[in-house]
Amino acid sequence: MDTKNATLLTEFVLTGLAYQLEWQIPLFLVFLVIYLITIVGNLGLIALICNDPHLHIPMYLLLGSLAFTDAWISSTVTPKMLVSFFVKGKISLSECMIQFFSFAFSATTECFLLAAMAYDRYVAICNPLLYPVIMTNTLCIRLLVTLFVCGLIYSAFHVFFLLRLTFCSSNIIHHFYCDIMPLFKISCTDPSINVLIIFIFSGLIQVFTSLTVLVSYMLVLFTILKRKSVRGFKKAFSTCGAHLLSVSLYYGPLFFMYVRPGSAQADDQDMMDSLFYTVIIPLLNPIIYSLRNEKVTDSLEKMLKRNV
Repeated sequence: MDTKNATLLTEFVLTGLAYQLEWQIPLFLVFLVIYLITIVGNLGLIALICNDPHLHIPMYLLLGSLAFTDAWISSTVTPKMLVSFFVKGKISLSECMIQFFSFAFSATTECFLLAAMAYDRYVAICNPLLYPVIMTNTLCIRLLVTLFVCGLIYSAFHVFFLLRLTFCSSNIIHHFYCDIMPLFKISCTDPSINVLIIFIFSGLIQVFTSLTVLVSYMLVLFTILKRKSVRGFKKAFSTCGAHLLSVSLYYGPLFFMYVRPGSAQADDQDMMDSLFYTVIIPLLNPIIYSLRNEKVTDSLEKMLKRNV
């Protein structure tokens, strides 16, 4: 489209979630409670890991980092969504880019973290004697720094290519936050290059991280079956089961959102999928990992006893 004589738009309107007017207050209260529980749960888990020296090992350093990214992604999306229940969801182009950068950073880093956690469990269960040598705290911290830097580079890369787009015809974003696909749909510039970049790089990241998770847990399963130990099986299944549940809940909506053909119904479904992995998953992760972990629950009980 020719944009030389067109007025370039610098402010957008987020349509938000579709709901009937009588559901406005109940939905607002539900999402507010979810957000508060998410922040308290994830930041509480981080505080618990920081304050207990027994949890200063790679598994819990990774878990604390996952809690950090969950709190980050929830704080990136939910507050703006809550405000939009009562005020028209206006957002400037710069705010939109910042929100997408923050979302892409946390979502990408979480993919890498889930893969790293799967590899950590593989080493711990399949090579228990070598685990303290292979997965040291120093190596884990270096790995975490690398993962966060990769997340920053990936999100900055997408924002850089987003800045080449112009918006002149419509400023209505059919979403509750600035996601990249709805922006492509209202762009006056051909977004084919951006779509190709997303298809290649996002696909590579999802394939690499999901394969790492699947291969790691398949090797863990084979190792457990060889040992024929009921106690070991229960312990390993409890740990790995929580990880697999979290991975399935995260990758499921993410995968279907990017492979589904475009349509009005698909747009609404994409919004529901996004709601699931930006609002619900950050709520569930600390529950999944904490309540099924004896060390975390024991540490929580000790902290509560000391404070009480």
